Amino acid sequence: MLRAPNGTPIIGIVGWKKSGKTTLTVRLVEEFVKRGLKLATVKHAHHAFDVDNGETDSARHRRAGASQVAVVSGRRWAMVTELRGAPEPNFEEIIAALEPADLIIVEGYKSSPIAKIEARRVKSLTTKPLADDDPLVIGIATDHAIDGKGLPVFDLDDIEAIADLIERILGPLPRQANSESSAGAQMQDPE
Repeated sequence: MLRAPNGTPIIGIVGWKKSGKTTLTVRLVEEFVKRGLKLATVKHAHHAFDVDNGETDSARHRRAGASQVAVVSGRRWAMVTELRGAPEPNFEEIIAALEPADLIIVEGYKSSPIAKIEARRVKSLTTKPLADDDPLVIGIATDHAIDGKGLPVFDLDDIEAIADLIERILGPLPRQANSESSAGAQMQDPE
C-alpha cells in the first residue's frame, strides 16, 4: 500500500528507539509544508499516552467514562477515543480515518506495507538494520558512515535530499491550496 484508500501517497519513517525517527519526521513535515504540501502524520506509540491530561474539562470527560471526546477551538480540534479493552485499530483503519492531504508521513509501524526511510543513529538502542529484512525501505538516513547495500544513504540532516528521494519514489505529489488552518493534520496540544 503506497497510497491511502483516497489516493494520498504514504511514506514511513522507521528505526529503532533513539534512531532519530521523530526529529526526521518533524523536519520532513516542515520541508514538505515549505514545498506547498498539506500533510497528515501518524505516530505509533508502544505505550500509553495522554493527549489531554490534568484537570482540563476534556480530561475530566474521559475520566468520567466518555468513550470519545472532541476538543474544539477556533484554532484546532482533536478527537480522543478510549479503547476500553477493544483492540488497537489496524494501520489501514487509521489511514482511512485521516482527512485529505497531499502526503501522509507515518512514524513507526515498521511492518506496514508502505515505502519507508530507515533512520539510524550511533546512539540507537538497537543497531540491527531494518533494511536487510524489509524490501520496502527505499533509503537510509544516518549520522554515521554505513554501507547501504544498494540503497541511497543520506546524512540525517540532509532533509532536502531525503524529501527529493521521497518525491521521486512516490511520484509527483499534488499540491493543494495550503493555509495556516490546513497546514497539517497533526495533533497539537490545545493552548
